[in-house]
Amino acid sequence: MSDSTDEVRSYTVRLELVDEPGELLRALEPIANNGGNLLSIFHERGNVTPRGHIPVEVDLEATPERFDDIVDALRDAGINVIQAGAEQYSEALTIILTGHLVNTDLSDTLSRIHESTDATVTDLSLSAPEGTDDASSARIRLATEEGAVTETMSAIRTVAGDKDLRVIEPLAAGGEA
Repeated sequence: MSDSTDEVRSYTVRLELVDEPGELLRALEPIANNGGNLLSIFHERGNVTPRGHIPVEVDLEATPERFDDIVDALRDAGINVIQAGAEQYSEALTIILTGHLVNTDLSDTLSRIHESTDATVTDLSLSAPEGTDDASSARIRLATEEGAVTETMSAIRTVAGDKDLRVIEPLAAGGEA
């Protein structure tokens, strides 16, 4: 019989990094050195936190004991750990945004959705048949916390409204409109 502390679990760590060469690698070393298995890294160099640092979200797998060691090692290395905890994303939704996505900075749009909802983009497909200067559309798949779909959709509507984009929303559960 295995002890529950030996079970590998998924975790998300949110970090703030200085925008200097080698900082991402420096942040990943404590994870690798303490037995973490990287699942994904969301690193958007064009965005900065209020302190002027780069936000980075790292999804990883580890046992609870190793995860605690990873967080301690990150802090010991001088990495600013904003949040560390078990992966809580359990609901998925797909939306379509249409409008001048490129001209209104698609990267900024995605970052604002991510920052205001705690949802994470799991897939993105952009279509710009008339070129990037004309209207385009993006299919965006998001993972969000259980029970947070309404809040996530509200934040998406706000961001889209600010940028004069249209949101095609997912059907309600069970396929009902």
